[in-house]
This record gives sequence, structure tokens and C-alpha cells, in this order.
Amino acid sequence: MTDVIAAMRVLDAAALRARVDLPRAIRALQHALRAGFDPDDDPPRSIVDVRHGQLLLMPADLGRYAGQKLATVAPANPERGLERIQAVYIVLDAETLSPVALLDGTELTNLRTPAMSAAMLDLVAEPDASSVVVFGTGPQGVRHVEAMRAIRPIERVRFVGRDPERAERAVAAFAASGLDVAVGTAADVADADLVVCATTAREPLFDAALVREGTALVAVGSHERDARELPGALLGRAQVIVETDRVARTEAGDVILAVAEGHLSPGDVVPMARIATGDVAVARDRPRVVKTCGMGWQDLAVAQAALEEEGA
Repeated sequence: MTDVIAAMRVLDAAALRARVDLPRAIRALQHALRAGFDPDDDPPRSIVDVRHGQLLLMPADLGRYAGQKLATVAPANPERGLERIQAVYIVLDAETLSPVALLDGTELTNLRTPAMSAAMLDLVAEPDASSVVVFGTGPQGVRHVEAMRAIRPIERVRFVGRDPERAERAVAAFAASGLDVAVGTAADVADADLVVCATTAREPLFDAALVREGTALVAVGSHERDARELPGALLGRAQVIVETDRVARTEAGDVILAVAEGHLSPGDVVPMARIATGDVAVARDRPRVVKTCGMGWQDLAVAQAALEEEGA
């Protein structure tokens, strides 16, 4: 009998980073959407509440592979010096469903989340966007700055967070980058070309009136129906881009609450695949809001890029 574990390739965090950088992850996600994959075909994930957080099971089937991520969300972990979201990822041959590889799912999540944000903002942000405000000073906040630099000529960065020490650490991560980077406030949104929200907030982070018409924003912080980072009034005057209608209705609190308040109609949201394929034009006359909750196909697209790395 074959030793299944021994036959699997194992990619730890360092190996994953070596094989797939942010630009390559961004291209992999855009390619999946442009090649005809419909995120609506992605199996729904299951979210199970446990005593100290949540267990997320995220299956996917894309191209040569199928995959399954087991992710955990432990809200108290940052106080312990641990990641709030941790995961393992198993890749399967799509035809035989035999295990092929085991990946560090935490690093995979930390890579694909900003890559997905950048993949969509690359399509909707102004070509000369050079300033970004990032709400969130943890790993996702820092990685989102790297992702924005992969798609736009970023010169100015402002980090906004509740913990001054963490905000200063986020700034320090770019000390040698040549960027104009500093701790900021919500008021900096008024001058931002790009706004990234990567927090655990449950209420809006800033006033909708601060956002200029040409600004592009992404919110990635929550997959809960009653939590949001963006004000409903902003979604009411923006082009709102979501992963799928199903995810927008069931998990995207920013969208669900804006609809409940009367700012937005469910039919107003645009699935990201329609933007990626050009079926729906980008609305350049108003803000563009991208709301993501995270889907299994995104992890698998990046995992596939890692396994198919040239010379691997």
C-alpha cells in the first residue's frame, strides 16, 4: 500500500514564499477569472463555531487540482503572539483525488488575501494611483502595502490602527523602502487614491463623505453578516464589486448591512468575474468598492501556481 503522507510534497511557509511572490499570485488569480472559471461554482465553505473561535472548511476544484483548506479563527491569538487566522492546506489531483501536496495554509492565506485585493484593484483603480491608506496594522495590513506596490506606483502610505505600537511596527517594516510612510488617521482617507480595510472592526472605520469619486477601496476584514468596515452610505454611491452574489448575500456584512439600511439594492452589486472579463465596465465616475470574504478557489489558484513553479 502506498504511503500517502510520504508521497506528498510539503511546502512550508518559506518554500511557498520562494515559489510564489505577490505579482505571480496576482496573475494566477486574474488568469483564473479571465479563463472562464465562475466563482459561483466554488463549493460553499462551512463555518463551525467552537469554544474559542471558528473552524472553516474551504473546498475547491480548479484546473488540474482540487483542494481543501482547514482554517481556524482564534480572536484571542494576537494577545498570545500568534496569528488570528491559521491554516493547513491539502492539494489533491483533480481526477483521482489522491493527495498531492501539503502546504502551510497560514502563509497561503496571508499571500492570497492581499493578492486577491490587488488582482481586483489592478482592474478598477486609477492607473496613476500613488497614495494608500491602510486600516489594520497586522500581517495583512503590511502585506497589502506590498500588494499595492505590485500594481501601482505607490509613494505615500498611511497606517491607521487602534494600537500605536503595532502601527509604528507596521511603519518600520517599510523604513528602508523610500516610501513616505507614517502612522495616520481616518482623515487621511480624503487624500487617498486607494483604501485598504484589513481589520476586525464591526462598525465603519471612517465617514463616507471623506471618499473621493476616483478612490478605489477594498474591505477584507470580515466574513460575518453583522460586521463591517465600510459605511453603508459609501456603498450606496459606489460601484460595489463582490466575489459572487451568493457570498455577498450570506457573508459580506458590509453589503448585507448597506442593503438592510436602504443604501444599496442586491441587484446593484457586480460579481468580480464580470469585471475581470470586461462584461461590466468599471465605473470611473464614482468610488469603486471591492468586498471580499475569501473563497476556496482563491487559495487553490495560488497553491497551483506554487506547484507549477518553473523548474519545480
